[in-house]
Amino acid sequence: MSQEISRRDFLKLGGLGAVATMVLTGCGTAARYVRRTPYTKMPEYTFTGQSTYFATTCRECPAACGLIVRTFQGRAIKVEGNPNHPVNAGKTCARGQATLHGLYNPDRIQGPFKRSARGSEQITPLDWNAAIQVVAQALRETSPQGIAFLLGMAPDHLFDLVSDLARALGAPAPIRFGALGMFEARATLRKATQNVLGQDGLPWFDLGAANVVFSFGANFLETWLSPVAYTRLFSQMRRGERNEKRGYFVQFEPRMSQTASKADEWIPLRPGTEGWVAQALGKLIADARGLQVAAFSGVNVEEVAQNSGIEVAELQRLADLLMKARRALVIPGGAALAHTNGLENAEAILTLNALLDAPITLSPLSPFGDAYHQPASLQEMAALIERMRRGEVQALFIHGANPVFELPAALGFAEALQKVPLVISFATFPDETALQADYVFPDHHGLESWGYQRLATGSAFPTLSSSQPVVVPFYNTQATADVLLAAAAQIGGAVAQALPYTDEVAYIQARLSPLLEQKNGFFGAPEINTFFAYFQQYGGWWKTTEETVKPSWENAFNRRLQVKAAEFAGEGEFHLLPFISPVLGEAGANKPWLQEVPDPTTTVMWNSWIEINPQTAEELGLQDDDVVRVVSDQGSFEVSVYRYPAIRPDVVAIVFGQGHTAYGRYAQGRGVNPGQILKPVTNAAGDLAFAATRVRLEKTGKKRAISRLESILGVYGEH
Repeated sequence: MSQEISRRDFLKLGGLGAVATMVLTGCGTAARYVRRTPYTKMPEYTFTGQSTYFATTCRECPAACGLIVRTFQGRAIKVEGNPNHPVNAGKTCARGQATLHGLYNPDRIQGPFKRSARGSEQITPLDWNAAIQVVAQALRETSPQGIAFLLGMAPDHLFDLVSDLARALGAPAPIRFGALGMFEARATLRKATQNVLGQDGLPWFDLGAANVVFSFGANFLETWLSPVAYTRLFSQMRRGERNEKRGYFVQFEPRMSQTASKADEWIPLRPGTEGWVAQALGKLIADARGLQVAAFSGVNVEEVAQNSGIEVAELQRLADLLMKARRALVIPGGAALAHTNGLENAEAILTLNALLDAPITLSPLSPFGDAYHQPASLQEMAALIERMRRGEVQALFIHGANPVFELPAALGFAEALQKVPLVISFATFPDETALQADYVFPDHHGLESWGYQRLATGSAFPTLSSSQPVVVPFYNTQATADVLLAAAAQIGGAVAQALPYTDEVAYIQARLSPLLEQKNGFFGAPEINTFFAYFQQYGGWWKTTEETVKPSWENAFNRRLQVKAAEFAGEGEFHLLPFISPVLGEAGANKPWLQEVPDPTTTVMWNSWIEINPQTAEELGLQDDDVVRVVSDQGSFEVSVYRYPAIRPDVVAIVFGQGHTAYGRYAQGRGVNPGQILKPVTNAAGDLAFAATRVRLEKTGKKRAISRLESILGVYGEH
């Protein structure tokens, strides 16, 4: 941000009326020209003992929850949810609260530099003029088809800007990727929705309107899609706010997750049989009602019971529960879609809702009227890696993604990266991918940044969530959007004409301008400066009318569906089930607050563990804290045992989020990364079948205690 004018000078120029209100709330257009000073040099707008509050958007995941950040004497000191925001209505998760530990993280990259060699800690600091020249030269001198942009799932304004830049250059469109989207199986859910309903988009499951909910692997209280929004709806269902009594919840998955621990019933079905179980339930309901549904015709319920491990009588009881419900809902989620037959599983589960008049709609489009750009599937990432391996990518620009850590090692991203002559990272933290970049030009932290984020799902109202700086940038960082705009100006010609913006805020305002014509918004304004002031003050812009689309189930009734048996890679005797940490998410390991929060089901902190059924552990002669070697066809690692009674005997589970080899002092060298031994097989939608790897366990004879909060005496009666 420019520092050419002080707040006092601006107030003198603008008067103390509406302009003062605009600036003091940190939401006016002129705010980007004003330095927000830390307490070491007291800001002029600070009053002793009083705080200043800023509305912004959480960037710890792409759900786009609204935040209110309390600042005191120029320092951000507390984060809470924005009570007016349509996604989270004032609530936050642990990751949202811990965003301050990213802002104040001592291992943040503090300025632009050139690395002496990839993987080396030896660097040559650069100034930002030199950094911009490097970017401009790379964009100018590289063949357009040799340029690749790899972005994370947030923020959206940067994705839009890079898309415009790629079009102007004639380069391929940017690719988005995130481990969270991979474990959510977003591409699978979207493809299944298109196949079953004949309409594109992510479904919006209104739990609050249902009094019976079945979930097949959807961990909506943890990390799935929009967890804070779904937690709000779940509480409505449980309290019976929109029904006469408390709702009933059943979770189907091989391992009891945090979400399953809140269920009335947890049913540990055999991995990969979720679609068959949904078909059996549909068959029983259709027969009871005298209906002919193509997707469920020819289903052998007895055979499904044998394959899934759920008795016929139990399947009948569950079908009766759905039929007797006033409003029932069935949700397909990550674990059910994490198999080679994941797409068919999702389609069968979605089709079951056709018999139930389920409260499902399609999530609305963004206020811009465009569809949210979904993250790439594993298949699309594999295509990029193949281009890199063949030498077709000459310059790779990476922002907000850490594929060296997040992708299965067998996919070969790290090896293919060595074939790319120039790699430029815009990482805020020193992650594994930034360590392999030639240049690192660090972006601001999210609480130091401008921007906006579309809602992929999480609300019935079309919403655009806003970001603004709540503090002055602590280090010599620069907004990536500003770097790219400055580089485009240096390139000149058609590229400069396509991006004629003085800075990031000017670009954002240009994108927001069409919203001035909208008549049903949360607020309105006659011109863009006033609109932008409100946009920052309220934390975004959303419509006041719901715009979800009620799907037609006609296609679902008439469409035949054959669910194939899931295929598993490897000769091991155990199914390996990786799951995103409910606390760390995919990228929270560098925040000590999150490392210190006990895992909700095991209370383990600061490490990785492998969950084994006590019966299985006894057969293998294993105790808690014994170190085992987990071996697949792709590799192995060693990890401590946690005997977990709420898991099938033929399944072992391990958390994803630890195992960093970089990423700062709080993350590096802790735990293991299960992605290192996963077989990179996909389902029919191109998503990673992350539960399709089989492993074997080898005793090492070593013991390594893992930190956990629970009392061993209280669980197993041991001393």
